[in-house]
Amino acid sequence: MAVEACYIPKTLQEALEIRKETGAKPLAGGTDLMVQAAKGTGIAPTFPFPVMVISNIKELKGIRVEDGEVVIKALSTPAEIASCDFVPYHVRAAASQMGAVALRNSATIGGNIGNASPKGDLPQPLILLDAKVELASLEGVRTILLDDFIKGSKKTVLRDDEIITAVRIPEVAYTHLFYHKIGTRRANAISKLSLSCLALIEDGVVKDFRASTGAAGPKVRRSRDAEKIIIGLKIEDIPDNIGRFTDAWNSILSPHAMPEWRRASTRRMLTYFLEKLSSGAEPGIIV
Repeated sequence: MAVEACYIPKTLQEALEIRKETGAKPLAGGTDLMVQAAKGTGIAPTFPFPVMVISNIKELKGIRVEDGEVVIKALSTPAEIASCDFVPYHVRAAASQMGAVALRNSATIGGNIGNASPKGDLPQPLILLDAKVELASLEGVRTILLDDFIKGSKKTVLRDDEIITAVRIPEVAYTHLFYHKIGTRRANAISKLSLSCLALIEDGVVKDFRASTGAAGPKVRRSRDAEKIIIGLKIEDIPDNIGRFTDAWNSILSPHAMPEWRRASTRRMLTYFLEKLSSGAEPGIIV
């Protein structure tokens, strides 16, 4: 690996100082950055900017519950996330399907959201759950909705002096869950399309409904306006509103890159989940 300069801080404080002084980009698992910098088989990757290896900073590791929120530190791997019982279902499901075993043990949640790839696995369910990303600098810590943090393909609001330190997931009530990823193959599969849904049904009424889709545009798509069409309905009234909902959802999908395939697949999955709700499906994971 050829770099302009390489730093290996031992603490978060040291890392923040290096980030402020040099603008060095954090590198942990490297499963995104190393691929982007690759020059070809047998040729060492080259980075035209200073790199800061943060993989050994203990303050950026671990998963815990804090003040009712699940806090996933930035260096947590998909394997660790997938095996943690108190991480919400959708996030565990996405983490468990992130490529092959080697990738799930080396990639990090910080890198996956910081890379801001439209096909990134974890941002999609995290945005569904109104997760927030925690950003630290020498000036302090700020927390922002992940949906606002990612502005588009490879674009975020991360400042040159900031480091992603954690993702915070608030507690969300639900009765029914759905997650599905479409990829070319099981191992090392880059998402072609993914969908997460959840619903809270109480006394036969939809109290909450959410859906988010990945790999369907420059960033994860979620339409709170479309969700409002379903929220408040009695379950027996859902079928009469499915078309109105899917039409509203269709309008937020990207018109580029296999638009009809993505739209048709998304409509089918959304319709399937809504039909299950209207049929009085038992609470739990809809498969």
